[in-house]
Amino acid sequence: MQQARAAFLYPNFRYFLTARFLITGSTEMQATAVAWQVYALTHRPLDLGLVGLAQFLPGIFLFLLAGHIADRVARQRILQICAGGFCLCSLLLLSLTVHGLRTVWPIYAALLLNGAVRAFNMPTGQAFLPLLVAEEHFPNAVAWTASVLQAAMVLGPVAGGLFYGAAASPVPVYACAAMCSLTGLALISKIRVRAAGRPRPLASLGAVLEGLRYIGREKLILGAISLDLFAVLLGGAVALLPVYAREILNVGPKGLGILRGAPSVGAVAMAVVVAHWPLRRRAGATMLACVFGFGCFTIVFGLSRSLPLSLAALVLLGACDMVSIIIRHTVIQLGTPDEMRGRVSAVNMVFIGASNEVGQFESGVTAQWFGTVPAVVLGGAGAIAIVAAWAWLFPELRRVNELPGSG
Repeated sequence: MQQARAAFLYPNFRYFLTARFLITGSTEMQATAVAWQVYALTHRPLDLGLVGLAQFLPGIFLFLLAGHIADRVARQRILQICAGGFCLCSLLLLSLTVHGLRTVWPIYAALLLNGAVRAFNMPTGQAFLPLLVAEEHFPNAVAWTASVLQAAMVLGPVAGGLFYGAAASPVPVYACAAMCSLTGLALISKIRVRAAGRPRPLASLGAVLEGLRYIGREKLILGAISLDLFAVLLGGAVALLPVYAREILNVGPKGLGILRGAPSVGAVAMAVVVAHWPLRRRAGATMLACVFGFGCFTIVFGLSRSLPLSLAALVLLGACDMVSIIIRHTVIQLGTPDEMRGRVSAVNMVFIGASNEVGQFESGVTAQWFGTVPAVVLGGAGAIAIVAAWAWLFPELRRVNELPGSG
């Protein structure tokens, strides 16, 4: 039992994880409020897709620079600046709302700034985690990090929906998000790590692009990252949850918070299971099977008109996705030299951002064209097709047996 919680023996990990919980929870709380606020202003699914696109676009332009900086500058300092940046974005949304909004464009501007902060925060956080625990405890740290972050993704949307519904306004949501980010900044500042002693890459275009070249050479890492990219890009239904909450399931903003949190309930449960019973055999085949399940449960959710069935499908969808997350992050972080982790994590961040935010845009566009339900069902079917294609294109994925550091 103590081995199952080995990562918590490290104080730095506890500070880091608590800060990530607060910042992630505040981000999810804020995302729920933004989605409901935008849809209430326009009543167009396409605008929900633009919410995701606004947060992803900065990453496209900044990811190479962000990864290079994460390998040259103290990662703790970058995370401190990012926590302050998230607080600033929440305060900006708060100010815009208090002064009155009749159009969504100021919200998109604030989300662009939020996306720029995320472009630096995500790869730096991923590259920083291996420095907080011993290598043999890293898979355990990944599982618990994923579990706690998914818990934040459960509580954040639920809290956001409750606060929004109680006040009939996003103001308390944005205020709370700002305070959580500020607390996260204080916790990150308490971390004490020795300098990694990694060689700093020269400030050249070649060094900046090395992360892309490394992933291109390592077919296993390329296959794992791109599988998540295309499966979630097609199968993501999160962007359309406001439509389901308002028009299909008729559950209002509180119900939207519950729907947004449901995938994370399944993810938390699965992460706790993996933390206690690590994946030791047939990890690659397990990942492919779980992405297949992700597509199947997306289809079930898309066709459902029952709230209990919809919640069950989202919970199982989240559980399947969590297995893929744990395997992918362990392979990428322990399979990459420390001096390269920032740049490789930055590329991974773009893939994740593309699957999530661009997936939201894709869902919004297809829903505008074909209708909400067909868009979700077609996306789930596309995720299933991706699994079949990747099992053939990347045989290295099928052959992964033991994860690094799990033996």
